[in-house]
Amino acid sequence: MFLDRDGVINRAVIRDGIPRPPASLADLEILPSVPEALSALRAHGYSLVVVSNQPDVARGTCSREVVDSINQRLKQQLQLDAILTCFHDNADRCECRKPKPGLLLQAAHQFDIDLPLSFMVGDRQCDLEAGKRAGCRTFFVDCGYPDEPRGASDFRVASLMQATEIILVHSSLP
Repeated sequence: MFLDRDGVINRAVIRDGIPRPPASLADLEILPSVPEALSALRAHGYSLVVVSNQPDVARGTCSREVVDSINQRLKQQLQLDAILTCFHDNADRCECRKPKPGLLLQAAHQFDIDLPLSFMVGDRQCDLEAGKRAGCRTFFVDCGYPDEPRGASDFRVASLMQATEIILVHSSLP
């Protein structure tokens, strides 16, 4: 189970009409029912890996220490196997920045994950594209952002809990 961070696990902070990551630990708010959803997925044998773009580090508007502290808090409070983070901006053209699948491929190798049997849950177009490129099925969490994804996802949901319910009810999804 691959999960985007901001907008799926924790509330994105809307600034100038654009969803952004929390700027500090004080801004971090885990979304309702996320702990329960993760516990249910874990109980059914899913590995839980967060894959997150954090370009504000490359842009100099957020320190790596702040991102690391937020990730550490999430790992302490939630049952996550790993949080893999890309700190690059688009101009860096790295392989780990979504929509490229680098973080998912890294996690698949590191945790022996079968990508065609996996899911990517995200709230942005780049999440869905990374999931598709890695060979996963995708869930779009509709947070009501004005720049809704252009591409199709396999499922459209309102929350991680709704995605979890679909996965667990249809645990034999082909």
